Amino acid sequence: MPQPVALHLAPHADDELIGAPATLFALRDRGWRIVNLACSLGRLPEHREHRAHQAAEACRRAGFEFRVLDQSSGIATQADLTQRETLLVDALLAVFHQEEPVLVVAPSPHDRHPHHEAVGRSALALCERLGDTAPRLWLWGLWGDLPLPTLATAFTTKRLKQILRALEAYSTELKRNDYRRLVRGRASANAILAPERVFGFGSKGTSADFVEVLSEVEFTRGRWLLGQPRWLTDQVLAPVGTTDVSDLLREASLTTRFGGPRAS
Repeated sequence: MPQPVALHLAPHADDELIGAPATLFALRDRGWRIVNLACSLGRLPEHREHRAHQAAEACRRAGFEFRVLDQSSGIATQADLTQRETLLVDALLAVFHQEEPVLVVAPSPHDRHPHHEAVGRSALALCERLGDTAPRLWLWGLWGDLPLPTLATAFTTKRLKQILRALEAYSTELKRNDYRRLVRGRASANAILAPERVFGFGSKGTSADFVEVLSEVEFTRGRWLLGQPRWLTDQVLAPVGTTDVSDLLREASLTTRFGGPRAS
């Protein structure tokens, strides 16, 4: 039986270890191939080689396969996000046919960061182009909360240390902003928030050290159906529910409508 493939779409090098790393590690432990696709290594050519080296080392530590899109295609540098997304969807389609993933993990199209949202929308567009042969899609949130989290991954302090060790390969990025604090703090907060956000307010809490949340959706018969609330178990791809969230996923994000935060 062929090894199942999960394709992770990283808007930037390091997002594979910030967005939903515990979930990717859990899939790896269950025998999945984790293919991390860096959609951009930055706008400046002089930075790309260094970032590619760090990303390759981070993925080696994590046990992921590392791939990067052709940075000469204009995907990384296209100022117009609409044109960038068109290029990105075409590139993702080519990768899909090479790797044949049954699961795509990507940022939410409502994640506030414009490049994260562009990758999220491209993931949606990829699945819609594939139609009923589309892979399952798991969305994570970083800069914006997920509006409808349905999937929770519990993990231990030992696993957190493994994630942070892989993240430390990005020494340049960590000098600018220590994302290790973010990964730890968000996962700690989710140990309290996730049971109620995923399973309903008033739900029983968890004794897990840390938790990560995602939104599970599936494109079928022209509609996006929301996954049922659950913990990640050995049944990785459980049946989704009947709630149609097509309007939510396709609607313009706050960033598209009003812009993102402005640097001072």
